[in-house]
Amino acid sequence: MKASAPASTQGPAEEAREPRWLTDEEQRVWRSFMEGVTLLDDHLDRQLQRDAGMPHVYYGLLVKLAEAPRRRLRMTELAMLAKITRSRLSHAIARLEKNGWVRREDCPDDKRGQFAVLTDQGHDVLRRTAPGHVDAVRQAVFDRLTPQQQKSLGEIMRIIAEGLQPTEAGADLPWLR
Repeated sequence: MKASAPASTQGPAEEAREPRWLTDEEQRVWRSFMEGVTLLDDHLDRQLQRDAGMPHVYYGLLVKLAEAPRRRLRMTELAMLAKITRSRLSHAIARLEKNGWVRREDCPDDKRGQFAVLTDQGHDVLRRTAPGHVDAVRQAVFDRLTPQQQKSLGEIMRIIAEGLQPTEAGADLPWLR
């Protein structure tokens, strides 16, 4: 559906350019993609809430910390790896600290910097939760796709992710906000 164009303060050349509306097929693909992403996120959130009392994004943070050397990352690096804003990360880490799964440590060479560190208790929760989570992911995604579809999905998502992560200075990326 084409929406009315808002009033513009752009010059005549920009105003005359018609938006590149999605074709019917592109619209079908886009809506299927959004429906799948929304339902998958909900499916994984429900599984993790049921099994561990945490949302999917918190699980992802624990995984990233578990994979890091000495189970610790600078908060800014963790925000970048998780693709979330620093504010959202700070809130999540506060909740994980309250559960005893993560602790913060000051950075010795940067007075403003902090590390997030996965505790032994957090590592135990992750180890207990991982089998159910991987079963949920396998059932929702991999068991439904052929090996070729899995490969194509990986390639497509890599291309999309790379295109949304500009490298120029001043890029508007979540972990920089």
